[in-house]
Amino acid sequence: MLRSMFSAISGLRAHQTKMDVTGNNIANVNTVGFKSSATVFQDTLSQVVRAGGQPAADRGGTNPAQIGLGVKLAGITTNWTNGAAQSTGRSTDFMIEGDGFFVVEGAGGQQLFTRAGSFDFDASGKLVTPDGSILQGWVAQNGVVNANGPVEALVVPYGQIVNPTPTTAGSIVGNLPSDVAAGTTFQVGADMYDSQGVLQKVAYNIEKLSDNNWEVSVVHSDGTTLMAATPIAFDAAGNLTTPAAPDYELAPFTPVGYPSWTNTVTMSLAGLTQFGGANTLAAPKPDGYALGSLQSFTLSNDGTITGVYSNGLRQPLGQLAMASFNNPSGLEKAGNSSFRVGDNSGVAMIGLAGQGGRGELSSGALEMSNVDLSEEFTGLIVAQRGFQANSRVITASDEILQDLVNLKR
Repeated sequence: MLRSMFSAISGLRAHQTKMDVTGNNIANVNTVGFKSSATVFQDTLSQVVRAGGQPAADRGGTNPAQIGLGVKLAGITTNWTNGAAQSTGRSTDFMIEGDGFFVVEGAGGQQLFTRAGSFDFDASGKLVTPDGSILQGWVAQNGVVNANGPVEALVVPYGQIVNPTPTTAGSIVGNLPSDVAAGTTFQVGADMYDSQGVLQKVAYNIEKLSDNNWEVSVVHSDGTTLMAATPIAFDAAGNLTTPAAPDYELAPFTPVGYPSWTNTVTMSLAGLTQFGGANTLAAPKPDGYALGSLQSFTLSNDGTITGVYSNGLRQPLGQLAMASFNNPSGLEKAGNSSFRVGDNSGVAMIGLAGQGGRGELSSGALEMSNVDLSEEFTGLIVAQRGFQANSRVITASDEILQDLVNLKR
């Protein structure tokens, strides 16, 4: 009778733990990036009442008679399946589509990991979690990200000024109609920047001299010739022969008449053809930019943060670091939806999103909790009934003991 009572007590403890875990799941049903947990029970040691025996020549074998001594908690497992996506429209909300964790630096420089991708800027431009942990990654140097170096705090320097870059290369692409008369001129405009980043509007003029022979010149909007007329030629099939392959570039020129325009410009005619039909000339934007400041940023699937500047320049500012583990269930919860490396998690394998089993990233969305309320309420009923049943065993054992005490009367 005492064995049954003690077994029932262990059942009460186990089901109380199940209630605790279920209650925590339900409490975090709307927690960003939360992963639900489940309890696993196992029986405890059993008392052998009669040992088993092996078969013999004159008798058969016997099975052991064993009485269990209750139940105990085998473990609390974590469900790592992805939660549903919730669109927020905030550029600083990131969601992991697949496995992996964001890498953050907590208080005291402790390296932590989280699935909760709700970040904001602090006063220094760093991306931080709601509790102040700093998002880690690689900061770009002159638009180049070195993902082989150590991770550091990611900073998006809003208002950062970028110096102007003079134009050094331009190009003309498209088709010149081969059936137009000699003397026909086609024009296409482009924006260039001088050495001080001042916008200079120019036009490319292409005039037909004779069959398969043309000349191209560059003229400023004020009428000044920046590049003198230079002959170009095509073969009978309409392919460019002058300037020659493989670069199809005209000789570099330095515009005259503008003291602030000291940089040379190289014109490429690769992609220019001469076939019968319509004029499809176009001038892709030449390189070079005016003075600009950082206005916003975008996040690509591989975690690259690209800055968008007021002058139209787009260049990488940094790249988010992500971590993966051989056994994420071995991570220890550190509070605030964060985890730390555990004894059985394995080391953090930090790298780029979309590589090494790490998921891709989305901006403007958050991963919601993967708690299934219908499953949790069912588990709540199961835990409650298990608790009630074990309490009835204690009550029944008590009544039997009472009957035993009453035998003396």
